[in-house]
Amino acid sequence: MVALLVSILGIYFFVALGAFAKWRFREELHDRTLILVSVYLLQPFLTFWGLTTRPLKMEVFTLSFWYLGIVMALFFLMVPFARRLFGDKKRRAIFLVASLCGNTGNLGIPLGIAIFGDMSVPYTTMINLANVFFVNILGVYIYSSGSFSPRQSVMNVVKMPILWSAVAALAVNAAGWRLPESVESVLRLGAYASIVMQLLLFGIYLSQVRVEHIEKRLVAAVGSVKFFLLPLAGWVVMRLFHFPPDATKILLLELMTPLAIANVNFAALFKCRPKEVAALVFVSSLFFLLYFLVLWPLISI
Repeated sequence: MVALLVSILGIYFFVALGAFAKWRFREELHDRTLILVSVYLLQPFLTFWGLTTRPLKMEVFTLSFWYLGIVMALFFLMVPFARRLFGDKKRRAIFLVASLCGNTGNLGIPLGIAIFGDMSVPYTTMINLANVFFVNILGVYIYSSGSFSPRQSVMNVVKMPILWSAVAALAVNAAGWRLPESVESVLRLGAYASIVMQLLLFGIYLSQVRVEHIEKRLVAAVGSVKFFLLPLAGWVVMRLFHFPPDATKILLLELMTPLAIANVNFAALFKCRPKEVAALVFVSSLFFLLYFLVLWPLISI
């Protein structure tokens, strides 16, 4: 457990580094420029590399299917409540997307390796892909619709290169092609750069968050879905369909992860209250440390 905690804190080191960089360089550090580099240049490397490192088996797809099914079912159940809870269109968008978009990539994949070993990588990578499709299609549309017309929002979805990168990677994997080591090394370099860039960006936006950006109603609504409804739904589904113990634990781990840093990226990209979203991600990340260390030993019995 100590080694696991150290691994988690090591991830947050880069977040702190991003916050320090913004504090030190202030207006010289243009965060929107870094957002564009991350979303349009580096993240496609992470997706392509993660989906071409090893062959994908059918059970891997099954687990990601259940993950996406649980997320989508909760999304449609949340829509009518979102209208009642939040009159503001942008806050409603944040509630619908951020609540369901966990940090399955930067945190979920390393945590899976730390707890289950390399056997978890295909499962966590495919679950992360399901999450990527959710946030890059429905999430981008909803975040974008807070500031753009429906037509422009659809175009914003189509322009997301990470989607086309995922499709290309799945095609390569399905065809059974193995990439040369030299090519894989380049992809791995871009993937690691993407992870670090996203953590730095989180820190940059976090350094600009003030107490007034933390809205109690939004925090309570998002936290209730992320840390109660999602894991509970996953646990019920896995019990009903008698999934193997390890598969159940991997799915629950991914459903429990705190809010994804991608929420900050897209909120900033589409001008949907990025500082409030950064505050939400920060609060959920802090809560996750205690939540996970208390709850996980009980689940793992």
